[in-house]
Amino acid sequence: MDDLHAFVAGPRCRIAGVAGGALAGLGFAVKDLIDVAGWPTGGGNPDWPAYAGTPTRHAGVVAALLAAGASVVGKTITDEISLGILGENPHDGTPANPAAPGRVPGGSSSGSAAAVAGGACDFALGTDTGGSVRVPASFSGLFGIRPTLGRVDFSGICVQSPSSDTCGWLARDGDVFARVGGVLLGEAVPSALPDTLLVAVDAFGQADDEVVAALMPLVDRLGRLLGARRDVTLAPSGLAGWLRAQRVLQQSEAYATFAPWLDRHNPRLAWSVARGLVAGAAWSESDRGYAALTRREVVARMAHLLPPGTILCLPTTPFAAPLRGLAVSELGMPRERISLLTCAAGHAGVPQVNLPGAVVDGAPVGLSIIGARGTDAALLAVARAFGAG
Repeated sequence: MDDLHAFVAGPRCRIAGVAGGALAGLGFAVKDLIDVAGWPTGGGNPDWPAYAGTPTRHAGVVAALLAAGASVVGKTITDEISLGILGENPHDGTPANPAAPGRVPGGSSSGSAAAVAGGACDFALGTDTGGSVRVPASFSGLFGIRPTLGRVDFSGICVQSPSSDTCGWLARDGDVFARVGGVLLGEAVPSALPDTLLVAVDAFGQADDEVVAALMPLVDRLGRLLGARRDVTLAPSGLAGWLRAQRVLQQSEAYATFAPWLDRHNPRLAWSVARGLVAGAAWSESDRGYAALTRREVVARMAHLLPPGTILCLPTTPFAAPLRGLAVSELGMPRERISLLTCAAGHAGVPQVNLPGAVVDGAPVGLSIIGARGTDAALLAVARAFGAG
């Protein structure tokens, strides 16, 4: 019985991993945007499987994990075609948040977060375009990673926005989190840590006061772990401008991705999902051109801030998980505030890891660390050391 409501309805997908691999004995869940051979990829929408068909081969990440000895324990509920950030799905239902009962789990990797937080598996795969691993990790008290763009195999996974799509994972334990990364990154996680921590003061200024207070002990601990620490401004031109540009590009690409499906199937869509796709169709060439220039600015700024040996920290989310079932009219500003903090890594294509450990009003909230492109393993090393501390 799935008390967590984390897994898709119907028979549970179970596949044993190769005996004796590096991840032998570990079980993992698979977000229902990621192909498992012989099992329909539901995409969180009742009309998606008829369009997508049933895959005949595993997604690259699933195949790699099975070859490393980990076993699939089920496919998990996702926000509809990955277009969501809170974890509520009107078609499949909302997974529980075991770490904060009565609150949303975060999305769109909602079921994956619920399965890990509730102990139904050791780790879970998710996708992250605009925050869909990082946000549920923050809301559910888990380690979670958005890798460097293109660093982890994305074959066999439902595309949303190709210039932002990544495949990440969530875990309760920092060592398991790092071990999974060793397999999916194809490189050993180092023992040496970065030596400089930057604190993004403008990003902290976007979070609720109680969140900042709860995260500061984690920042202090991280500073002691690394050594040097200093405050910086992440976005001198303003995070709101970065967010708008990221939204233009992501929505435009999402509309281009899903337009053939919309044309052929006229699918049933939640209001918020349909609204986002309509917005994607409405952005002009001028809008997209300006957004592309802004992205170049973000890439350059992140490269300047993050020389070798340096990482940056900021709140993963500006508040703890909202209550379940809020009215649609109440959700706009919370989503925008979340995206204000997740847009930087997505824009720049750099890796970001959520570190758990803070609590506000009985609910988890996470601290994020960001590194330069390709420094995914170094962030995992920090997460492992942080989790062991």
